Amino acid sequence: MKPLTPDERRIIVDKGTEAPFTGKYYKHSERGLYRCRQCGAPLYRSEDKFDAGCGWPAFDDEIAGAVRRTPDADGRRTEITCARCGAHLGHVFTGERFTDKNTRHCVNSLSLDFVPAAESSDRTSSEAAATTETAIFAGGCFWGVEYLLEQQPGVLSVEAGYTGGRTDRPTYEEVCSHTTGHAEAVRVTFDTSKVSYETLARLFFEIHDPTQIDRQGPDIGDQYRSEIFYTSPEQRAVAERLIALLRSKGYRVATRVTPAGPFWPAETCHQDYYRRRGTLPYCHAYTRRF
Repeated sequence: MKPLTPDERRIIVDKGTEAPFTGKYYKHSERGLYRCRQCGAPLYRSEDKFDAGCGWPAFDDEIAGAVRRTPDADGRRTEITCARCGAHLGHVFTGERFTDKNTRHCVNSLSLDFVPAAESSDRTSSEAAATTETAIFAGGCFWGVEYLLEQQPGVLSVEAGYTGGRTDRPTYEEVCSHTTGHAEAVRVTFDTSKVSYETLARLFFEIHDPTQIDRQGPDIGDQYRSEIFYTSPEQRAVAERLIALLRSKGYRVATRVTPAGPFWPAETCHQDYYRRRGTLPYCHAYTRRF
């Protein structure tokens, strides 16, 4: 850990907020890598930075697995922290449509260090991503799937969203209208040194009913379908093998296996839904199938 100045400690440890339009990285446009001021972990790439006019550095994406999301106690905002050391970074917002990714990481400059592209190397970024992988699952209402997958050790973050449809940046209301073709899904970032994709896929099949078509329990509609969106040939092979295994056990599996496409984060009110409310899923529960 690096020593912190009193101002840095107020932000990073005490979860404060620097005054808007004062941070050294607000208007910063140099190419390179933004890292955690406290532990040096790579967090953001310069190509994902944009000017939101808010007074703080804004990014619409992070290095996979680098940032953890936690709902504030009042349930109104979502805090972002360094996944490695827990340093407070700021807050994340969705649904504002500043960029195509529909996400804004609002970060304090004092939480960051910057390494210019000339000094950083691809190795720095690849080291951060070397042990992380992304999986995308749809299995009914994304609230319950998100909650149960978050319990798995090795999972770094789970984000609710929409995928598999025909339109860009859909809203919850549009998805529920059955006109966009999207499924309610979750994007899981996990540490491959601690949990495998197969473990997550097996858990996915055991926290929802993969035999139901366009529904999950009381929720009915094409957005509640069972579907795996694979991000690599290896993920596809695992998904298809597990489906074959379940069918050999007598399950009439309806789960689709589809190449991953654009994933649109859901509105903030849908992120960490059950954890923010202190309740448990009503339509998802664990059932052993393997």
